[in-house]
Amino acid sequence: MKQPSVYLKMRVLGAVDTVEGRTRHQRVHQVAAMTFLDEEGHPRQFTWRTIQTWYYRYKNHGITGMTPRPRSDKGQARKVTPEELLEAINAARPHFHSPRTNKRALYRFCIERGLLQPGRIAQTTFYRFIREFDLLAPHERDDHKKRLAFSMKYANQLWQADTMFGPYVDTGVSAGRKQTKLIAFIDDASRVLCHGEFFFDENVDTLVQAIRAAFYKRGVPEQLLVDNGSIYSSQEITLICARVGCILRHAAVRDAAAKGKIERFFRRVRDQFLVRKLDLSSLEVLNRQFTYWVESEYNGTEHDAIGMKPIDRFGIDLARVRFLAPAEHNDELFYAEATRKVKKDNTFSFQSRRYETPVDLRDQEIQLRYDRRRHDTTAVVIYHQGQRQGAARLLDAVANGLLRRKELP
Repeated sequence: MKQPSVYLKMRVLGAVDTVEGRTRHQRVHQVAAMTFLDEEGHPRQFTWRTIQTWYYRYKNHGITGMTPRPRSDKGQARKVTPEELLEAINAARPHFHSPRTNKRALYRFCIERGLLQPGRIAQTTFYRFIREFDLLAPHERDDHKKRLAFSMKYANQLWQADTMFGPYVDTGVSAGRKQTKLIAFIDDASRVLCHGEFFFDENVDTLVQAIRAAFYKRGVPEQLLVDNGSIYSSQEITLICARVGCILRHAAVRDAAAKGKIERFFRRVRDQFLVRKLDLSSLEVLNRQFTYWVESEYNGTEHDAIGMKPIDRFGIDLARVRFLAPAEHNDELFYAEATRKVKKDNTFSFQSRRYETPVDLRDQEIQLRYDRRRHDTTAVVIYHQGQRQGAARLLDAVANGLLRRKELP
């Protein structure tokens, strides 16, 4: 059941002042036994602890304290994925000489070096992931897996995407330096790096920002091959690929060789870009240096596997590349989505706010698209049966009451 609105909470608190009872504790228990109707006409009851919490929030913070706040880690993976754990283990294993690595020592090393955070993975979970996914298996075991070298015939038939841990960069705040993550997309046929960008956080918001830039820059691929990380399996990325007509494919766990071209590109980044004396004063400066290196020395240099420059190979198939059609509302392809049912008064609720639809959609199910990056959720766009209906308006009940009604005949 959805969270009660601010209006319903204030009605409940108002009842605390009117019911019988000598003390506030008694009145709160009386209200807890009452039933209230929400904006949709559904009966609601609340425990006395919930009502007491609302009371203290209103007393200490006023009406602003009644609005639920989003989690500070919303959109971020709160647990380590097997792929992230494997990358941390691979970074730590060269520091151990024994082939039979002690799991406890490995966990402590990853925590001390900042490869893992204890708040995201406990020691017992670390052991369980190693056992379930066989993360300490010798690398030679993967060599016996039957593989065939492959390459797409045309550009933008398949992209490969992944994330790589980057250098530590100044954050510009008291926190000092923070490790960056590189999200990159590479075309399978031409080896062109479609887009790559360093971020401080690896979450759904940064992935959406990167994939938006890649689609605008190099067009829309027919297929996108990614791993099973939480952000690559999120609802937002699945919806984006469905909207633009791109097939989203996932490689098997611990099968980095399936995305060999992006993994080989990351090795080239480590060997040729990160070894330079880089300016790490800010994230923007690092990304400018990376973009210059990509366009001048990677995309613009002959690639051994294809015998020509990646950008020239991409240009051969330029006529086949499908770019996003010029449209005013293309950014909405990358918005998050939610479903709502319009009430009989042509309004709906979203994140504790009441909205009016721009057209008559009473009793209809609609899809809402909104920008996750914006804390202000007033910009909500309505889609119905795949068609854009326009932007929703915040409900102004007072203004509606002042409208002159048409006289009845």
